[in-house]
Amino acid sequence: MNKTAVVTGASSGIGEATARRLASEGFDVLIGARRTDRLEKIADQIGATWKRLDVTDASSVTAFADGIGPLHLLVNNAGGAKGFAALAEIPDDDWDWMYEANVVGLARVTRAFLPAIERSGDGHIINVGSIAGIETYEGGAAYTAAKHAVTAITETLRLELLGKPIRVTEVQPGLVETEFSLVRFDGDAARAAKVYEGMTPLTADDVADCIVWAATRPSHVNIDTIVVKPRDQARATKVHRS
Repeated sequence: MNKTAVVTGASSGIGEATARRLASEGFDVLIGARRTDRLEKIADQIGATWKRLDVTDASSVTAFADGIGPLHLLVNNAGGAKGFAALAEIPDDDWDWMYEANVVGLARVTRAFLPAIERSGDGHIINVGSIAGIETYEGGAAYTAAKHAVTAITETLRLELLGKPIRVTEVQPGLVETEFSLVRFDGDAARAAKVYEGMTPLTADDVADCIVWAATRPSHVNIDTIVVKPRDQARATKVHRS
């Protein structure tokens, strides 16, 4: 019997790459995101199941988790950033969305699936955080606060689930060239491209490789945290550009 996996935010980027890798490793995969046209296409290509999911909507999460059998792996990938304003200028709507998507949504999805994860007898929760969960930078107050909260949730879960057959991991990527910056800058492609200008960023596949590696270690081995950055990046704001 194949192991089962759920991946949130799976319509593009890290989530999509992770779903593809897990399917190739023999997992039965359920993918969720808001953009159902993309989900359906990806699911058809890799033999996965899909459902619409908005992690900021409690009823959507409940419907997404409904009817799930024993679950071996939950990859909490949904989230993102909005804007690059100084704290004094961040609109409340951006604060609210980033906290709901990255923190409350992650907790909501985890809570919904925890019984199924425990039923598997060999469960694993992998939260996709960011180096913004261990560093701060100007213009990133809301996003770094949210990702610091993801790190706190991950560490708390590991304490609370100790003694149960559930592993807990956080993967914290640096610069990854996906739609992340395009979303952050409200569709401004030129501004998004400048984030990666003159350097070689990680790809979504690079991060998926870390996630799947952690997930496929022997069940007694828990990889607590993976911090993964491109060679051209030393810290969040310290990047070599040619």
